[in-house]
Amino acid sequence: MIDSTNLKEREVAHWSKTSRLMFTHLGIWFFFGFIIHMFVDPLNKIVIPILGFPLGFYMAAQGSLIVFVVMLFVFAKQQDRIDREFDFAEDD
Repeated sequence: MIDSTNLKEREVAHWSKTSRLMFTHLGIWFFFGFIIHMFVDPLNKIVIPILGFPLGFYMAAQGSLIVFVVMLFVFAKQQDRIDREFDFAEDD
């Protein structure tokens, strides 16, 4: 028989960690999606040596997209770790 009190405690703890992870990633997303682009002019004074592009142009065109894709993989891995910690993971 499943202990409903223990299950409820695990659900609350799981949701607490999941929501903290989600808000952390939303903060990072907001930073790279909006804040970085507000500083394009100062960043354009820095030139990437190998490519010859201004840093502001690179961050607006490619850098943010790269960060978003990396964030997806990192989020999935971290969420899987949280799910396994609280025994809510899906079977592989």
